[in-house]
Amino acid sequence: MIKRNYYSVRTGKISPDQQVNFEVLKKLFSVTYNKLNTDGYFQKYFGINCEDGYIPGELGEEIEAMIFVNLRKDNLYPIYQNLPNYTEDDFFDIIEFLYDHCSKGLNGHYHNWNNCGYHYEEFNDIEGQKQYRELLNPILREYKDGFEISESGEILILSDNGLSNLFEADIPTNEKENVSNKINSAILKFRRYKSTLDDRREAIRELADVLEFIRPAIKEHLNKKDENDIFNIANNFGIRHHNKDQQTEYDKAIWYSWIFYYYLATLHAVLRMTNKK
Repeated sequence: MIKRNYYSVRTGKISPDQQVNFEVLKKLFSVTYNKLNTDGYFQKYFGINCEDGYIPGELGEEIEAMIFVNLRKDNLYPIYQNLPNYTEDDFFDIIEFLYDHCSKGLNGHYHNWNNCGYHYEEFNDIEGQKQYRELLNPILREYKDGFEISESGEILILSDNGLSNLFEADIPTNEKENVSNKINSAILKFRRYKSTLDDRREAIRELADVLEFIRPAIKEHLNKKDENDIFNIANNFGIRHHNKDQQTEYDKAIWYSWIFYYYLATLHAVLRMTNKK
């Protein structure tokens, strides 16, 4: 989305890291939503306002009711009308709902009457969702510390600078159930929008369980002190056990992030060393 730094940024008059506030975010979303809507990406589910009359999509005619059934909220649709009053939670709920109901039109016909537009008859959900993410994610990354829509359609918090590769990197193991599935589950739990400290502790605990599973490989590739340090964190700092001997007087919001990335990086390192050998 950002092609280069322009004059005010280059000359230091505006910081390149200046964040987009919520009102600006909604305006940027509105432009993107209108573009996708005009290009027919919501025809399959929301229908089309034809010059001959409204043609409903798969959600039916009562779209507002369908949104209430899914989101348990009123006054979210029509989007262009209600968007100015959205809270942040409303906004992200609608982002996820639209992702699930975005589909690229493939074949159809052009309705000439009064330049009505293209009526699609064949759609591809995967291609539509891919385009949705490609257009929305650059906008979401500029808001606060950064967000993105995952391939499963969930709003996720971006990783700390320089650590994003850990989320996307291939996990070199054939142990799908005991290793890769648990790592991916922990990552998703840690990154979810408004994840609580309990959610993050549970994500760390899942990574600790994977580390326990590959402990023979850790013993082989790391020295005894490093191995002990890894499991000391989980066992004595309120991650896996709950007793009076646990050390819990620390800033969990900060240290949970450090522990999570430390464990995730350790898993990748040990698995890669094992795979290379």
